[in-house]
Amino acid sequence: MSIRIHIENCDDSFPCPDGSNVLRAMECLGRRGIPVGCRGGGCGVCKVKVLDGRYRNEAISRACVSTEEEAEGYSLACKLIPESDLSLRVIGKMARSFDISRGAFHFYGAPATAPHRS
Repeated sequence: MSIRIHIENCDDSFPCPDGSNVLRAMECLGRRGIPVGCRGGGCGVCKVKVLDGRYRNEAISRACVSTEEEAEGYSLACKLIPESDLSLRVIGKMARSFDISRGAFHFYGAPATAPHRS
C-alpha cells in the first residue's frame, strides 16, 4: 500500500511506501521539497510540521524537536513514518528555499522550474 505525502510549501505530493520514512521515500523518487541534511535525525534540516494525517516518529533528537513541539505535530522527515496520507509544511533551517508562496520555487538558492506534480 502506498501513502501520499503532500508538501504544502511547494504544493507537491509523492507516494511513500508502507513503513518508509518520508525523507527516504522522497529521495528514492528523485523528488525535492524537503531539504536533506544528515538523514539521521541530528541536524534538523528536514524539520516539518504535520498538518493532517496519522504518523509515528522514530527516535528524534531533542536538540532538533522538543517534546512540546513533537506533541504539536513537529517532526523530522527522516524520522517520520506515515500511517495515512499526510499533509505537511517544511519548517527546517532551509524551508525558505523550498517555498513557492514567495513567488518562486528555489532549491538551495537556485531558481528552479515549477515543481513536479504526480
